[in-house]
Amino acid sequence: MIISASRRTDIPALYSEWFMNRLRAGWCLVPNPMNMKQASRVSLKPKDVDAIVFWTKNPAPMLPYLAELDKLGFRYYFQVAINDYPKVLEPNIPSIDERLQGFLHLTRHVGPSRVIWRYDPIIISNRTPFDFHKDRFSKIATDLHGATRRVVVSVVDFYEKTKRRLLELEKEEGFAFDIEAARSPSMAVLLKELAAIAKKADMEIFTCAEERDFSEVGIPSGRCIDESLLNKIWGLNINYRKDPTQRKFCLCMVSKDIGVNNTCVHGCPYCYSTSNYTLAERRHKEHDPASPALWGHPNMPAEPEKHDAQMRLFS
Repeated sequence: MIISASRRTDIPALYSEWFMNRLRAGWCLVPNPMNMKQASRVSLKPKDVDAIVFWTKNPAPMLPYLAELDKLGFRYYFQVAINDYPKVLEPNIPSIDERLQGFLHLTRHVGPSRVIWRYDPIIISNRTPFDFHKDRFSKIATDLHGATRRVVVSVVDFYEKTKRRLLELEKEEGFAFDIEAARSPSMAVLLKELAAIAKKADMEIFTCAEERDFSEVGIPSGRCIDESLLNKIWGLNINYRKDPTQRKFCLCMVSKDIGVNNTCVHGCPYCYSTSNYTLAERRHKEHDPASPALWGHPNMPAEPEKHDAQMRLFS
């Protein structure tokens, strides 16, 4: 079993104490998004966990726990999203310099193969045009040269909740967002330029869950939860199985996500996992690091999930 920590919220930045408490306990509860009183019990024992994949915008709060993670015997890698957007698009995260420092500290501990840079998502607007992304990507790639071997890019998905929030920014902040940018010839030109910059910085580059195939400009489709990367780093023999719970064009390996939606307080208006920031702020305040679940008080299931929690992906 691969643990995803987490697509639904930023566990390293916001809930690292809870996460470590659950690793020490050897299990956690994951509420059912459709019924928060119901939950699955997920084993977090090293013998049941093939690897942990962390997703974060700010790894710094997790850094003090890395030595313990290693001592417990867990395999893990990080995906760290670093853009350099106007504050209104990422209102509650540290400065770009602080996040770059956190990335570099993380790399010094685990090595460049286990820290993936996400330039994600790419949002085209009158204040973040194509040239903006070429400039910012180039600068960050220079700063991270030697600190990572892989970068993942994706174009923002305009879900209804995303459209609603960004429309508010158009009215209040003077933005004008290009919702057709992913299909435009200019996007292919931009991504070709990003591919060249990544190559110069000694980074592989992949897209994430894109309907459009950008391999012709040098960026193949990738998977963020990637069993081939785990196999390469640790000499494992995990066989690929596409996660059926993810989006149509997502190629990620099957995993178990232990996060809870509407608990991230970064406040990014493009976010797809947080639909209600008032609710997220309340849940964040109510969070108990000693609870078996990241948020709430779900009923304890009688047995762990046998399929997700007790099945190894390789022998």
